Amino acid sequence: MDNRSIVFIDSGIGGLPYCIDFFKKNPKEEICYLADTENFPYGPRSSGELASILVKLTKKLLKKINPKIIVIACNTATIAAIASLRQNFPKVPFVGTVPALKSAAMSCSNKKIGVLGTERTIEEIRSLRLVDDTFEIHGIAAPELVEFIEKNFDITDETEKTEIVKKYIELFRAANAGSIVLGCTHFLFLQDEFRREASPDIFVFDSIEGITKRIEFLLDENNGALRCENDFYSENRLILTGIEDTFWRSRAESLGFTIGKI
Repeated sequence: MDNRSIVFIDSGIGGLPYCIDFFKKNPKEEICYLADTENFPYGPRSSGELASILVKLTKKLLKKINPKIIVIACNTATIAAIASLRQNFPKVPFVGTVPALKSAAMSCSNKKIGVLGTERTIEEIRSLRLVDDTFEIHGIAAPELVEFIEKNFDITDETEKTEIVKKYIELFRAANAGSIVLGCTHFLFLQDEFRREASPDIFVFDSIEGITKRIEFLLDENNGALRCENDFYSENRLILTGIEDTFWRSRAESLGFTIGKI
C-alpha cells in the first residue's frame, strides 16, 4: 500500500474537473492539486518553455511532496512537456491529457472533427496522430475562453455562459463538424452548455473519464501496490505557485482542501 499523494497540475482551475472526478470515484486517495498561477496561461508559451517550467515544478514536487503519480491535467502542457518529463523522471508515473479525438472519430459519420483548444494545442494536434489522415480536423484556438473561465466563470450567469458557447458552436456548424472535442481542460467547466447547444446533431467529447480510468489502472497494477490503505486519513491540498488570494482560498474551502504554496 502507498499513502502518498496523487498530484494534478494545471496553470489554473482547468484541471479541477479531472481532479474532482477522480476523487469522487476514489475517495480514499490523497489528492494534491497544483495550480501554476505564476505561469498562467500555458497556451501562448512555446513547447520548450513549457517543458522547462514543468520539469522545474516536478523537481520541487518530488522534493517537497514525493507524489506517487503526477497527472498533467492540461492538454497544452501534456503535448509540450510529457515526453521531456518522462525522460527526466523515468521512475515517476505520469498521466497526460490529450484531446479525445479517438472517441470523437467513432461517432463522426462525416469524418469532420472540430477541436476547441489553446493556440499550442491547435498548432500541434495534427502531429499527435490521434486519428488517421482521412479525418478532417477543424481547430479553433480560444485563449479568450480560457481567460473567461479562469477569471469570470464563477461570477457569470447562465445566460451569458450560453451565449459565449453558442459562438463556438456556430463556427463548428459552419465548418460542418460532425463531432466536437473540448481540447482544453478549462472548457469542461462549460461542458453542459456545449452539449446542450450542440444537441441533437453534434456530439461533444472530452477526456475526463479516460484520465480517471488511466490513473485507476496505475493504482491497481501489481495487486494494488499504489493504493492507499483503507483506514488512511487523507489531507487533500490545493497548492499555488503564485499569490494566494480570496478566489483561491474560497475554491480550496469549497473543495475541503487545505491551501498552501510551493
